Amino acid sequence: MAEPRFTVAIQDRYPDHLAHCYGCGRLNPHGYRLRTFWLNDEETVAFFTPQPYHTAIPGYVYGGLIASLIDCHGTGTAAAVAARTRGQEDHPPRFLTAALRVDYLKPTPLGPTLELRGRAKESKGRKIVVEVRLYANGELTARGEVVCVEVPERYLTALLQERE
Repeated sequence: MAEPRFTVAIQDRYPDHLAHCYGCGRLNPHGYRLRTFWLNDEETVAFFTPQPYHTAIPGYVYGGLIASLIDCHGTGTAAAVAARTRGQEDHPPRFLTAALRVDYLKPTPLGPTLELRGRAKESKGRKIVVEVRLYANGELTARGEVVCVEVPERYLTALLQERE
């Protein structure tokens, strides 16, 4: 399994009012708390260990979980790419999913820690398309494409004002 290059995940840098996502929010006590790290200059990595209740059929991971992991790792990768491009790695922009496609290549076994690898395929303005591959025991079991769109600052400001 790959080792992340840094110890601080992109999601750890989201401000508190944007850190509640079920998949990757550090402040959601019931969520997955997925963490995306830079692996090298082009690729990100995240790890997740499914629990027995994340099952589809005995011994295999539920496909909805796989889609969620690909989704959140995709938006985390988009935020990391945008922050690095802008020289603002301590203040990443927040991205949401505009489209998600998942290809299930083979059943993903329940038990081993899953490894997700992401890379930006396209970057145009507020849109970043991310490819994500999911591995179990080093074997590719699913891949996805996430079309990520940066949340406009005016929406983030309005959200923050509502919470105050």
